[in-house]
Amino acid sequence: RGAEVVLDAKRDKAERFLMPAAKALRKVDPNVISLMALILAFLTGVSAYYSYHYWKLLLPTTAVLVIASGYLDAVDGKVARISGKANKRGDFIDHVFDRYADIFMIGGVALSGWCDIYLGILALLGVLMTSYMGTQAQALGIGRMYAGLLGRADRIVLMFFVPIFQLLFTAITGDRTFSLLGYEMSIFELMMAWFAVIGNITAVQRAIYTWRELGDR
Repeated sequence: RGAEVVLDAKRDKAERFLMPAAKALRKVDPNVISLMALILAFLTGVSAYYSYHYWKLLLPTTAVLVIASGYLDAVDGKVARISGKANKRGDFIDHVFDRYADIFMIGGVALSGWCDIYLGILALLGVLMTSYMGTQAQALGIGRMYAGLLGRADRIVLMFFVPIFQLLFTAITGDRTFSLLGYEMSIFELMMAWFAVIGNITAVQRAIYTWRELGDR
């Protein structure tokens, strides 16, 4: 359950931030916490979509909603474990909610004025394929896979900082885009290009690892 930290070196630090909230929420049903994270992810997508026109208000709002959703998504699994409520149904619900959360948040950016729709589709494809390869490895008995260049925790971090960078850039320059190799791009589009390219590379990494682990099974 929850958004696992891909970079192992950060796991211990993350635990220190998660456990106090998990202990405080141990009497709350973990599925309710997962639902709260999903609702916040939906609101993130709505905020990102409208932030092109109301950027001064909604870009910082988007950043706050992203981190709040990601935090609750990480806490729900801790709550499930310390309260003895961890089970397969909860794990299933968490995976489903995580994919919808990805669709809401990244889809909100993809459909907004910040992003070319075709780039947005490629970004969403990369993210969903990365997650699919991780869960497919689990379904084949190899175990849930979080390895690769772009995990969910990495996406949450990027989606927190990018609205802030876009806010600062727009406030300082008065422009929404900058020139890169002859193309006009927003900072959001730079993030989406990263998701599109690195997301699909991560999916391929996980597919190769799974194929090798399966051997002659």
